[in-house]
Amino acid sequence: MALVRRFVPFLAKAVRIQQTTQAQKIHRWVAPTLMELKRREDKLGGKKYYPRNTFLDWNLEAELYAFGQRLNEEFDSDLLLQAFTDRSYVIKEEMKQKEMDFDIKMKDNKELADIGENFIRAYIQNYLETVLPKFPLEGLKCIRNHLTSESVLANISLHLGTKDIILAAEYPVDNFILANTFKAIVGALLDSSGEERAAHFVRDFVITQLQGQDVNEYWPIEDPWTMLTDILKKDGATIEPRLIGEAGKNTLLACYRVGLYVDKKILSTGFGESVAVAKEMAAREALKKIFGTEDHMKPINFQLDGIPKPNSQSRYQISAS
Repeated sequence: MALVRRFVPFLAKAVRIQQTTQAQKIHRWVAPTLMELKRREDKLGGKKYYPRNTFLDWNLEAELYAFGQRLNEEFDSDLLLQAFTDRSYVIKEEMKQKEMDFDIKMKDNKELADIGENFIRAYIQNYLETVLPKFPLEGLKCIRNHLTSESVLANISLHLGTKDIILAAEYPVDNFILANTFKAIVGALLDSSGEERAAHFVRDFVITQLQGQDVNEYWPIEDPWTMLTDILKKDGATIEPRLIGEAGKNTLLACYRVGLYVDKKILSTGFGESVAVAKEMAAREALKKIFGTEDHMKPINFQLDGIPKPNSQSRYQISAS
């Protein structure tokens, strides 16, 4: 052991010498050469990107088959091809065919996208009503609008690997084409494998976007105090705000704590730099408690099978002010 300890400093020194030698292998002409190549590239208009489907080794049929296998879904090959065919590509090909006296009919994904969009919105609405039974319908619609927005669906579509398979007139494709393609894929799966497989597909890739998110953030409430009082009036209860704590009064670091009481029992508390702000925050916390969406709520269940049929008779009907 003593002999090993003696050789440790020499080994460390040898490693440092080797690292220095490797660093010195990068010659001083490398950086100027790369800068000159970049300058010439920018002079010619920047780096040009070509779609993968224009390469000689591209096999569209194999790519479509591999896409379905990666997702573990069974697609009708013709429907899947149609789902990846954008309207701009069909117009471009029709113009080429007219010049060459060809007439090959091609279908774009508009019809499948409409079918898929209607199914996605309906399924998400039913799913949210089931997993968030106390949340008002107005709030659920805001969450659904977020999940079905162009940016969210385009991000999902991009990470599923659709960018290189999409047939479009221009490349790279924009978010609208990516989102539209995802809707068309859902429509193709709906016609190929039925509602249950399409529902599980939407659940696994779209609804799971809520993992780790605060669902209250998707529903902006401008006047939480009025909304809270209206809800309690329907239940025949009255609410009383009380100042239960303050610190740093008349300073820049002032902090107030307001508690809301119903029948002499505390419902929620809120903090703020003024009494009005603390009261508003307390009202927001009370609404979260009533809707069952507190910060410590149970995670949303992402394992519901089939198409849920929620019962929304006892749900709060609120008009967001």
